[in-house]
Amino acid sequence: MVTDNGPKPNVFDIEKATTGNDNYRQVAWTGKYLQVTLMSIPVGESIGLEVHPETDQFLRLEAGEGRCVMGPEKDNLDFEQKVEDDWSIQVPAGMWHDVINTGYEPLKLYAVYAPVHHAQGIVQATAEDAEKDEEAGKDEPPSWTVQPGTGAEDQTA
Repeated sequence: MVTDNGPKPNVFDIEKATTGNDNYRQVAWTGKYLQVTLMSIPVGESIGLEVHPETDQFLRLEAGEGRCVMGPEKDNLDFEQKVEDDWSIQVPAGMWHDVINTGYEPLKLYAVYAPVHHAQGIVQATAEDAEKDEEAGKDEPPSWTVQPGTGAEDQTA
């Protein structure tokens, strides 16, 4: 069991936690400057096409296989790569991106965001739950995190 204890020292077996996670998204640790989330993407689904103007991301696949797409615009995804267990994906800030599960089992991955992107400790069983939380303002970074100041908003397609 992983518990987000906020900006305090924390250790856990990330591979075991990631492969054991059945939630769409679970925030595993929130620091002042970065955040670790665990994700499980059902067969045929994806993380969802999105862009974070001021957030770099590192993703690592621990189980499953998929297809990563990225591009400068949501209608111009000019980068595509098959990915699988043990692959990593680096998403630069401002890049539209998605990871689609093309395999026969849930795609298990973790993401490291810099800066923090989600509410501390939030667990969202499904992508629909994540959308509802975002719309209701329940998935905002804690006030004690350091956020960029230009005001560019994240977007989803």
